[in-house]
Amino acid sequence: MAQLHIEQWGSGERTAVLVHGITADSRSWWRTAPELVRQGYRVVAVDLPGHGRSPRSDDYSLPAMTDAIAEALPERPALALGHSLGALLLAGMLPRLRPERVVHVDPAWAAPPDEATAKAYADALRAQKDWGLEEIRGSLPRWEARAQEQKFTALQCWDPATLDAFDGFGGYDPPAPEEPTLIVLADPSFNIPPQRADRLRERGFAVRTVPDTGHVVYNDDFDGFWAVLKEWL
Repeated sequence: MAQLHIEQWGSGERTAVLVHGITADSRSWWRTAPELVRQGYRVVAVDLPGHGRSPRSDDYSLPAMTDAIAEALPERPALALGHSLGALLLAGMLPRLRPERVVHVDPAWAAPPDEATAKAYADALRAQKDWGLEEIRGSLPRWEARAQEQKFTALQCWDPATLDAFDGFGGYDPPAPEEPTLIVLADPSFNIPPQRADRLRERGFAVRTVPDTGHVVYNDDFDGFWAVLKEWL
C-alpha cells in the first residue's frame, strides 16, 4: 500500500499517535492534538487509507489497513489513541506499535446483530458522502462550526469503498491489556453497552463515560472528553 499521509504537531520528547475513525481524517484532531502538545507530547496523526490526504487502495480489509498504519506510525509511542474504526485498527497493531499507554474512544468492536442492520449502517454512512454543510449542521448541531466544516472536507476526500473493512466483521473481543488502557465511551454507547463495559473493567481496562455524548465524543463535548483523558494521563 502506498505511503500514508501523516500530520504532526509539536516537538515534545514524548510521542502520541492518533488514529481517526471512518469518514474522518487527521484534521479531526484539531482540538485534541494541541492539548496534547501542551502536555509535552509530539503528536503524530495518520490519515487512514482512502481518507484525507492518503491514497486510495484496492484493499481496504482490516488486515491491510492495520499493516499500512503500523508501517506509517512511529514505534514505542508514549501514547496511542484511536477512535471508532481507528480504535479497532489500533487494537490490531498493538504488538507491533508497543505503546506505553493506550486510549480507545468509543471503539468499533461490536458486530451488527444481523445482516440487515449491517447493511443499514453501511448505507447510512455511504449516504454521508453527499452531505453538504447544511445537512452536517442539521445532523450534528452540537459540534462547533470548525468541526462541522472539517467533517464536510473529510467527506469530500473519503472513499466509501473503505466500508469493505467491515464486510463479514464478527466483532472484536480484546484480551486483557498489556499496557495501561483507557476506554472512553459515548453516552449511550452502542459499541460498548454497560454489561460489556463491566466485563472489560474486570479484564483490566479503565472505562470512563462522557455523559450525554454521541459516537464522536470529543466533538459533542470536548471539555468533558479532555477532562477524562487528562486525568487518566
